[in-house]
Amino acid sequence: MDRRAAAAAYARAIDEPPVLRTSAPDGPMTRRLLRPIWVGGPTWKVLFALTAFGTASMATAMLYTAAAGIGVWGNDVPVAWAYAITNFVWWIGIGHAGTFISAILLLLEQPWRTSINRFAEAMTLFAVINAALFPVLHLGRPWFAYWLFPYPSTLELWPQFRSALPWDAAAITAYGTVSFLFWYLGLVPDLAAARDTAPTLWKRRIYGIFAGGWRGSSRHWSHYRVAYGLLAGLATPLVISVHTIVSFDFATSNLPGWHSTIFPPYFVAGAIYSGFAMVITLMVPIRRLFRLEDVVTARHLDAVAKMTLVTGSILIYSYIVESFLAWYGGSEAEIYVVLRDRLTGPYAWMIWTVYAVNLVVPNLLWFRRIRRSPWILFALSIAINVAMWLERLGLIITSLHRDYLPSSWGLYLPTYVDGAIFVGTLSFFSFLFLLFLRFVPFVPISELKELRHELDAEAARESGDGA
Repeated sequence: MDRRAAAAAYARAIDEPPVLRTSAPDGPMTRRLLRPIWVGGPTWKVLFALTAFGTASMATAMLYTAAAGIGVWGNDVPVAWAYAITNFVWWIGIGHAGTFISAILLLLEQPWRTSINRFAEAMTLFAVINAALFPVLHLGRPWFAYWLFPYPSTLELWPQFRSALPWDAAAITAYGTVSFLFWYLGLVPDLAAARDTAPTLWKRRIYGIFAGGWRGSSRHWSHYRVAYGLLAGLATPLVISVHTIVSFDFATSNLPGWHSTIFPPYFVAGAIYSGFAMVITLMVPIRRLFRLEDVVTARHLDAVAKMTLVTGSILIYSYIVESFLAWYGGSEAEIYVVLRDRLTGPYAWMIWTVYAVNLVVPNLLWFRRIRRSPWILFALSIAINVAMWLERLGLIITSLHRDYLPSSWGLYLPTYVDGAIFVGTLSFFSFLFLLFLRFVPFVPISELKELRHELDAEAARESGDGA
């Protein structure tokens, strides 16, 4: 039996689509996957121009905020945290799936991560950059943001370590640094391949600098695998820790609706859920635009959808526990905020939208046909991203606008500056991602070739040729 036919037969036997459907030799596969970084196109240029304009709008709104102060936002008393912290929490959550796919699934030896881990890692980096903008702006005087770090000050002024905000700074810095190192280290063999196949001398020199002298010797590969595994082990706890610490911003306060022990696992599950949704949002158009159906197969769609189903189910459980704890705790203020105001108050439409989407959408993923349908998944991922942003906003403003003192109650409305900055960060994220697609090998070529050889060997063993 032919090896490829044997692999397909094995996949059918276990009722799973193949993780790869390409049989191209190494050379043609390398040239094909590197082609997007040598040849641009009109679609890329149009999208790049649009996102550059959106990024410029965001920069203008941020400069205006820095000059005029955060009074130009919709923040007021009692809702001092609103859009900015919502966007911070949402973007940090988006950044979770990339490292989860790369590090945790690498340690668990899941082969389906290989085709999608590179752009998922890039998604993490760009999401973390966007997230880090908001706490800095929210300080009101962003030029003093370095005060959050324990730098050697002659005035002996130190951050308030009892506050969760310096913990945020430490967690985000550690997460962003390790994620960047992990992403860059994984790139090195592919940057060397780009160096060796670049069409012009100056491109060979630029990619050669970033390849760091990689020659692909056995010694290089040995050191590479050790370092890659160590960084994966280092990044794995950070996936859990960073959003747990973000949840402490809320849980360590005494506001009704925030002071809950369910927040750390609730936030982590919600983050991975929204992060996988963003992976689908990016994966489906990339797969179609670059004709990668044989590299990013239905197996990848199915696996990512299953992860979304699992984390979505945890999130639903968290909603139930949050409501139960509010009732079981017996605090009148907690019961009022969680079980009355959120469900019947002025922002109830937001909460019910979140519950409706996050209850219905994950459960649609029980159906295999939906899990393997790219454009249905794409539509569902957009719904999840919107719902998760509304969930963050609802969580924040419903606790702040009605706390223990009815005399301090008030409503919150965003301004056009809030909107311009948030929409601008979406453009900025897309702008960075387009640069990544144009200048960096966005599919891990070396890992893909290694996986294909392993599948060939496995198919040979199944067919008896390797005996």
